[in-house]
Amino acid sequence: MTNLKKSRSVLLHALITGLFTVVLGGCGGSETDGTGGSGDTGSPGGPGDPAQTESAVESASAVINPNLAGNDDLGMLPGMTSELADAVLDARPFMDMIELDGLVTGHLGGDEAAALYAGMFIPLNLNTASDAEILLVPGVGDRMLHEFKEYRPYLSIAQWRREMGKYVDDAEVARMEQYVFVPIDLNTATDEEILAVPGVGERMAHEFKEYRPYTSMEQFRREIGKYVDDGEVERLARYVEIRSQDP
Repeated sequence: MTNLKKSRSVLLHALITGLFTVVLGGCGGSETDGTGGSGDTGSPGGPGDPAQTESAVESASAVINPNLAGNDDLGMLPGMTSELADAVLDARPFMDMIELDGLVTGHLGGDEAAALYAGMFIPLNLNTASDAEILLVPGVGDRMLHEFKEYRPYLSIAQWRREMGKYVDDAEVARMEQYVFVPIDLNTATDEEILAVPGVGERMAHEFKEYRPYTSMEQFRREIGKYVDDGEVERLARYVEIRSQDP
């Protein structure tokens, strides 16, 4: 009897252990089998996480500024050749897209140049850009050209967003915004607005504010010229203006 009881006990234990293993196996996988753990495409931070996907899309759609980009960044652009990349680096800074377009179309056909501008662009001044320059913005045709110009002069990029939002959705406004800017007032711009100027970091933002109030653009060029060369001064000057003389 004793041996029979022991046999039954061993059998019962084996059945319970086996059942427990099956249940666990059906609830999830290992970290490397692609069904759970770090391999789970729906886990937070994993490849399928919506936040990660959105971030990747944003990174892929970012438009680089050829006045600031490195050779490696330029080389990754569609249609970019090594000869054109070298020419861009040698010729910069570009003061507007017309200048850049003249260089690019000397190396690429019209369709190739248009495709390239989806990933590389000199931001255009919404208040002064010519029709030809605005039409270089990918996806902008005659109708949107009219809307860009109708609300001039813009006092802020927020005003432009609001006006364009009457015609296209938020995603399209955000896409087009990568190609444009509204100059900031040197005497009243916030830190956030100054730091939004391409290539301006904390140190240069400090220099922008140190010499307030500015009374002329010549004063701005003279003061900022203490820190950067003439080409960089002119590049920065595209993004600023003086609307008032108040600090």
